[in-house]
Amino acid sequence: MINVSIVIPVFNEEKNISSLIDEILENIEIEYIKDYEIIIIDDYSFDNTLKILQPFIDKKIIKYFKNKHNFGQSFSLNKGINLSIYNNIITLDGDGQNNPKDIKKLLELYDNSNKYSLVGGIREKRRDSLSKIYASKIANKVRAYILSDNCPDTGCSLKIFRKDIFIKFPYFDGIHRFLPALFSGFKCETKFINVDHRPRIFGNSKYNNISRLFRGIKDLIKVYMIIKQYKND
Repeated sequence: MINVSIVIPVFNEEKNISSLIDEILENIEIEYIKDYEIIIIDDYSFDNTLKILQPFIDKKIIKYFKNKHNFGQSFSLNKGINLSIYNNIITLDGDGQNNPKDIKKLLELYDNSNKYSLVGGIREKRRDSLSKIYASKIANKVRAYILSDNCPDTGCSLKIFRKDIFIKFPYFDGIHRFLPALFSGFKCETKFINVDHRPRIFGNSKYNNISRLFRGIKDLIKVYMIIKQYKND
């Protein structure tokens, strides 16, 4: 059994976050977990996210931190991971598209094997727009060819990994999309399994395919250099 810190970045998810936390609580007390904490990093939401979360905060079910500005998903994840008290980190999105029931599937591999430093989900049947799916497939193929990370879906936020390895990586905005490549590049074993992916019921995606494509190319070069530097040291 292991202790885990569940880190969830949110931005204007007032209609999704409460039901997501309820689902996590329903599925988290399983045979693989000794103790856990749920960390919510609010990326400067301007809706009723805090109001919705207040009962969970008052009951100490979650630990809540709000950014002073909208810094993005990478910043929020990095902040949550650094604030965590446990070495085993679980990440998932705050929009409800990741299914908390799949946490058990990841833990079965991660805890039982003592082999993998990162276990990630693969969205076998994605519930996104066709443009987003096609853009993601192209990005995944290019990234896998250049970085050889053996990950067919690096964009799936549902992952469990070791904090002590994560904090070795130089931080940059966009790092959350390259965790499989970085773990693999730092000589750590990784594994990926099929998980559920649900349609977004409320709200809209915060990302634009074109802007993400150009940022992804720049970040891809950055990750390549980080891994190259590590191998040369």
